[in-house]
Amino acid sequence: MKRLSQYFFRGLIALLPVAITVYVLILFVTWTERSAMALIRPITGDFYLPGLGIALGAVLILALGVLISLPIATRLLSWVELPFTNLPVVKSIYMSLKNFADYFAPHEQDAQQVVLLKTPGSELSIVGLVTRQSMKGLPKGLGELEDRVAVYLPMGYMIGGYTVFVPRSWTTPVSMSVEEAMRMALIAFMASGKAEKS
Repeated sequence: MKRLSQYFFRGLIALLPVAITVYVLILFVTWTERSAMALIRPITGDFYLPGLGIALGAVLILALGVLISLPIATRLLSWVELPFTNLPVVKSIYMSLKNFADYFAPHEQDAQQVVLLKTPGSELSIVGLVTRQSMKGLPKGLGELEDRVAVYLPMGYMIGGYTVFVPRSWTTPVSMSVEEAMRMALIAFMASGKAEKS
């Protein structure tokens, strides 16, 4: 009986990631197709090609990216953000999510760096993400720290962590993408060798 339950849980663990990913993709595709149908059907009548929803969604996201890249869009975006940046509780949530998303946005490669943090005299090493290469622009007290970097230390199994300001010499670059480091930290680096190679 014990062996049967072990096989069951192994099968469940193997199936769950695939099943959840497929389920989320199905939900997303269904929603985009339904939205596209609602927008296009009044114009085209009964004519509709499957997959038009995904294509329309991709075009809209691309158009939004181009629009935001225009110089005038910065001012317009600040007006749109006004309610989100002035309401007390909403402001905290919105700014946290925006800053987190901005970190993964395309910008200078050296700003996005996975490092191994090790304090002198200690054998303990922690994987972290460099979020600031310089302390310039930070409030008094933090801005005066010289040759320091801000390193975000993600916690396993949850979206959370600590940001520490450490001397640059304490960090060693790791050949790993930010996305891979976050994914691995989320599961406490428990991926098998097979998953790592893929």
